[in-house]
Amino acid sequence: MRRSMVWGAPLALALAAGCAPAGVRAGAAEGAAGEAAITGDRLLADIRELASDRFLGRSVGTAGEDSTVAYLSRRFREIGLAPGMPDGSYVQQVPLIGTTSALQARATIGGTTMEMRQLEDIVAWSQRPDTLVTVNAAEMVFVGYGVVAPELGWDDFKGVDVRGKTVVMLIGDPPVPDPADTTRLDPALFRGPAMTYYGRWTYKYETAAERGAAAVLLVHQTGPAGYPWTVVQSNVRERFDVAGSPAHVPVEGWIQLETARRLFAAGGHDFAAAERSARTRAFRPIALGGTATFRARNAVRRVNSRNVVGRLPGSDPAVADEAVLFSAHWDSFGVGRAINGDSIYNGALDDASGVAWLISTAHAYRSLPRAPRRTLVFVAFTAEEQGLLGARYYAQHPVVPLNKTLADINMDAMNPWGRTRSIVSLGHGQSSLETLLAAEAARDNRRVVPDPEPEKGYFYRADHLELARGGVPSLSFLFPGTDYLNQPADYGERVRGAYIRDDYHKPSDEVKPDWDMAGIVNDTRLTYRVGLAVANGSEWPTWSAGSEFRAKREQSLGGSGR
Repeated sequence: MRRSMVWGAPLALALAAGCAPAGVRAGAAEGAAGEAAITGDRLLADIRELASDRFLGRSVGTAGEDSTVAYLSRRFREIGLAPGMPDGSYVQQVPLIGTTSALQARATIGGTTMEMRQLEDIVAWSQRPDTLVTVNAAEMVFVGYGVVAPELGWDDFKGVDVRGKTVVMLIGDPPVPDPADTTRLDPALFRGPAMTYYGRWTYKYETAAERGAAAVLLVHQTGPAGYPWTVVQSNVRERFDVAGSPAHVPVEGWIQLETARRLFAAGGHDFAAAERSARTRAFRPIALGGTATFRARNAVRRVNSRNVVGRLPGSDPAVADEAVLFSAHWDSFGVGRAINGDSIYNGALDDASGVAWLISTAHAYRSLPRAPRRTLVFVAFTAEEQGLLGARYYAQHPVVPLNKTLADINMDAMNPWGRTRSIVSLGHGQSSLETLLAAEAARDNRRVVPDPEPEKGYFYRADHLELARGGVPSLSFLFPGTDYLNQPADYGERVRGAYIRDDYHKPSDEVKPDWDMAGIVNDTRLTYRVGLAVANGSEWPTWSAGSEFRAKREQSLGGSGR
């Protein structure tokens, strides 16, 4: 069986010498027509439409989903993409179970009963598909960061049985000081300042479920979480999971930081001291001296949600069975709690902008005089905001097998604030795709830089993660640009921070009159060229030696005979 080469030393040496390999140069020359087809007007038109009130916030399982799927199917058809599914449609059915919880909670600790008010003190729910879920007087136990990482010699549970208990956890990874410089975090543990999957809320709920906990509450802290309490409050809504997924803890949720401090104090514990203790391997679970009771009345329904999939068949019969994947998520939060009189969560940046990128990228490849050698697959995923569910389902039911998918390029919110000298690659250093990204960026006098906020774990919070877990090397972008032209040095930090504070997961995430599309155009053209080089090249991208996804890729390619 033919074996494709991998990105390796020859490519790195060629780039270090200031030139790209022949396959990359040829792809760039042939791709000029496609690059020219990427325009700000075209991108903005799709963003405006998808973020308009007509789509009702693009929520899963609503009329807004129907309108969104119809629009994307039509746009893929207009572009000239072939239907992505074997049945000749653009729609991949994704079976979900939705639950909407009306929840009451209280804690009894230190002889005092405290009501835990939904939205103010906690944001909690049940994803059990039962109309009534109760947790009665479940002992409360603080389990630090809830991390069990044998490869690091780290175990926050220390064999303590948490079955039937309410576990309280910290969000993020344990911030362990570097022994050589205590002003920095130890790079040998949890990648220093960068969040690992152990820091994600999904991991924490999963590990609590594996240990039979009755409830889990994550202590919200804005820095480690990466967003304020107002974003957590948006979780009071219908929640979904893929049908047939492992059972959830009966009650999951978050607890507001000040409320957590009061609970600890009522039981005679100092929260700050417990938090410090949790930053060490020696930490042991702390019984908080009280219990928690929850009662959730659930409305349960089954929904066939939809990924929208288009395909551009490869032009080279020798490699047309291989693919490059491009992805973004179409869903936002629908119609919800009104803020400043507006209840439609339009999701213009998050992620109508990514879907517009997907459409324009597909249009660019269709503008070429000849299709790329390999097949290109374009997927607008459902239910990203529910925990990457559409991507998870696709990874389990791919259009092209994952061991024949060379790469996934994913976009989750673009940069509407102008042109930049740099582009941020999430999960910097994870794969050889960054070598190619750097070569293409250099053509624009730009450079690739690490995520300026690695502690927020953005690499583990977007759809590409599910493909990466299946072994597919991935590039993922969130507000790709940094180091803005003709702006102060802190401009990028300020505009991103203002978006997270004022608009992220809120009705105000709408198209703004001062948007500058030049940066979006530059980033779309850049990622288009990267995709073209992979699709036309002779070499397969690889995960870096230290990546947690490398073993899965090697296993899957070994099984295919490569």
